[in-house]
Amino acid sequence: MPLSVSLSIEGDTTVIELTGELDAKTAPDFHQTIEKAAGHGTSTVEIRMAGVGYMASAGLRSLVFAQQKVANNVTIKVVGAIEPVSRTIRTAGLDRSIVLSDE
Repeated sequence: MPLSVSLSIEGDTTVIELTGELDAKTAPDFHQTIEKAAGHGTSTVEIRMAGVGYMASAGLRSLVFAQQKVANNVTIKVVGAIEPVSRTIRTAGLDRSIVLSDE
């Protein structure tokens, strides 16, 4: 399933909404959006992943890429990830530096 990526600004939060599969084939689209998000200078980058049914290791690398692209004082928040996706994030230890939220 292709990945749909959208970007919007809500107050002091840059919102990236993903729908589809996040894998090696689709991750470059996400990376381009992260680059744009990093340039907005908001205090939070919220990545809404409720519509992501599958995330490969390339998706994990994308989240690490996001951490590297935003300023140190910017919070990265992953919202609404389904259990297999959030479990993958926790297993990789990214939940120590990325906020996981159900809402």
